[in-house]
Amino acid sequence: MGASIMNTKLLGLHHITAITSSSPKMFRFMTEILGLHLIKKTVNQDDVRTYHLYFTDDMGSAGTDITFFDFPGLFQGTKGKNGISRIGFRVPSDDALDFWAERFHDNDIEHDEIQTNFGSRTMNFYDFDHEQYQLISDERNHGVEAGTPYLYSPIPKMFAISGLGTTIITVDYPERMDIVLTELMGFDKIATEDQRTLYELNEGGHGAQVIIEESRVLPNEIQAYGTVHHIAFRTEDEESLAYWIERIQSAGLSDSGFVDRFYFKSEYFRPGEGVLFEIATDGPGFLQDETYEEAGIHLELPPFLEDQRADIEAHLVNFNSDKKM
Repeated sequence: MGASIMNTKLLGLHHITAITSSSPKMFRFMTEILGLHLIKKTVNQDDVRTYHLYFTDDMGSAGTDITFFDFPGLFQGTKGKNGISRIGFRVPSDDALDFWAERFHDNDIEHDEIQTNFGSRTMNFYDFDHEQYQLISDERNHGVEAGTPYLYSPIPKMFAISGLGTTIITVDYPERMDIVLTELMGFDKIATEDQRTLYELNEGGHGAQVIIEESRVLPNEIQAYGTVHHIAFRTEDEESLAYWIERIQSAGLSDSGFVDRFYFKSEYFRPGEGVLFEIATDGPGFLQDETYEEAGIHLELPPFLEDQRADIEAHLVNFNSDKKM
């Protein structure tokens, strides 16, 4: 048999990492309100006195991860231009949005009216840090498959969040961003509504979309808690990641080079001011160092940080994250 052909296409959204004022409060919000699975309780490998919490679908599938840092002593961030301004989550249907509107009302979660954007029904909502999110209905969706809702979620499966969805990035350099997305990363430009343009990768659909919103007048985002740190896109494996590292470096963009995060491998780069992109491999995944039953309960450290465990644990706010039933 001949050698297999490397798939160099980016596959869709991988994860989004935001900053929170409180890991214990975010754990409760993400698991008890949104019904996601804390599949990994670890630390920021670049700042080990900071938690890094990974909330996902049932098995931690790439494309379903929202993750959080909790840098100590940080202030409230300010949304603005040149930042990732609204995080998207997928839900199965338009009826699911009605369910969530009622759930948010009953739990005093700030949210807006259901609306239509680029042909899909959406609803904006906000957490205790005033981070900005949207739910997007998959009723008329195509393309990248959704994840599997968490087995122990308090949300009925027919309404549950199933992964990351269309996410909004606000910039004052839409022309430059268009070149990076289409000519470098392989996005297709799908449609424009007002000052927003929809782009999608590969198979397309909500699991592979970003919206670029143009603003020349907003102040620059001030990144701190309540804002997004970076957005990551999926690549198949380490071999295809090497292709992307070479491609990004050849384009002359500011980048990190190869980074081994143990649970996946990465390359970080900036498409322009303020915004941080990452390309991350689908594997090896979150369950290589603990079982499904234990996932998210205990602080897990990659092998290269294990000898620092005592010092790391001494500087973290301990909280009970045992949600298995």
